[in-house]
Amino acid sequence: MKIAVIQATTQISKNALLFQATQQAAGKNNEVINFGVFEQDPKLSYVQISLLVGLLLNTHAVDYVVTGCSSGNGMAIACNSLPNVVSGYLPTPSDAYLFGRINRGNCASLPLGLNFGWAGELNLKFTLEKLFDGPMAVGYPQSAASRKEYDAAQLQHIKQLSQTSLLTILAGLDADFTQPIYQKQAVFDFIFKHGTDEKLLAYLRKMV
Repeated sequence: MKIAVIQATTQISKNALLFQATQQAAGKNNEVINFGVFEQDPKLSYVQISLLVGLLLNTHAVDYVVTGCSSGNGMAIACNSLPNVVSGYLPTPSDAYLFGRINRGNCASLPLGLNFGWAGELNLKFTLEKLFDGPMAVGYPQSAASRKEYDAAQLQHIKQLSQTSLLTILAGLDADFTQPIYQKQAVFDFIFKHGTDEKLLAYLRKMV
């Protein structure tokens, strides 16, 4: 599994910690790629970062994204507004474990500022460990696994029916808002190398 790490500019100081904790939790069998954001990057809001999350997932360049913002909530909401992105807000290890088992998600949003006090790095580490603790999307508890899997599948079907394509979204956004996003060259280099959605890739090549 290819896992991207990318977070909002407001929490740039937490990037190295988020990347290292994700690497450790995901284990050696998964590839973790760190997209920052970094000091040299343009300043991007959580909404702009959510579009990069959507592009990474909709082009199939990665399988999973670990992200966050100051509260974690805004990023989760922004990511869930996009097609084919199912993001969980994961403030605790138990939230992460249940999301990983039940909700068929592909994006984890963590609070990187809110309540991030003494030993905050331990909660982050333990939360990511529980997210990647064993097989995902198997249902929980075991006695209700089949019902949980069915409900998760139905929710994804509703999401597909109710949302438009990412191409339509990108074409409808103001250029002043999207221009800084297209400056995140490392993300687009990776997308062009590993992405498989040719229609979306062709559009992006014209924009970057």
